[in-house]
Amino acid sequence: MSHDAPPPPPDFSPNPAGLPAAAAPPSASSVPTASAALIAVLLVGSAVAVMIGVYGRLHSPTGVAINIAGFSGPQEVKAWLGTVAFALALVQLVSALAMYGKLPVRAPAWTGTLHRWSGRIAFVAAVPVAVHCLYALGFQSFDTRVLVHSLVGCLFFGAFTVKMLALSRAGLPGWLLPAFGGLVFTGLTLLWLTSSLWFFTTFGVRF
Repeated sequence: MSHDAPPPPPDFSPNPAGLPAAAAPPSASSVPTASAALIAVLLVGSAVAVMIGVYGRLHSPTGVAINIAGFSGPQEVKAWLGTVAFALALVQLVSALAMYGKLPVRAPAWTGTLHRWSGRIAFVAAVPVAVHCLYALGFQSFDTRVLVHSLVGCLFFGAFTVKMLALSRAGLPGWLLPAFGGLVFTGLTLLWLTSSLWFFTTFGVRF
């Protein structure tokens, strides 16, 4: 006859021995709400727009900021780089519509890559233009065209900041990215109309 000890009674406690303790759910205060994240992103974009405007207004224009070999002057460089950025913005618009299924044709597999790289190259083209506007010209308002161009330039980079933050932040409203993508495209269009197109129609298409 076996004299082995009887097995221990089953453990009905909330956390039996040998099992890992369940992780406590995160507290409500540790998870930022969608509205708080949205407000923070909008505030950052607004701050960028305001700081650019203040710097452009207080900075004394130098008249010259950038030049590229092969062009006759800085204004030509600005006009053509702005045109390149605008053309790539059109690519951004069409590729975005294709990715969101707003076109009657199916988007090819490389549409996302085209969208990303056209945006990157457009930004590279737009930065020297912005530097020229801020450093060489500043925020000016001596006529309606120049005032609109100055205001839209500030708002453009504020909207662009919001768009970039929306790409890397979770929990933001779904409408934020397409809305500010549209604002960025609209702003760049107005900048091109009030700068590059004005230059070409006033002084002729020249390099």
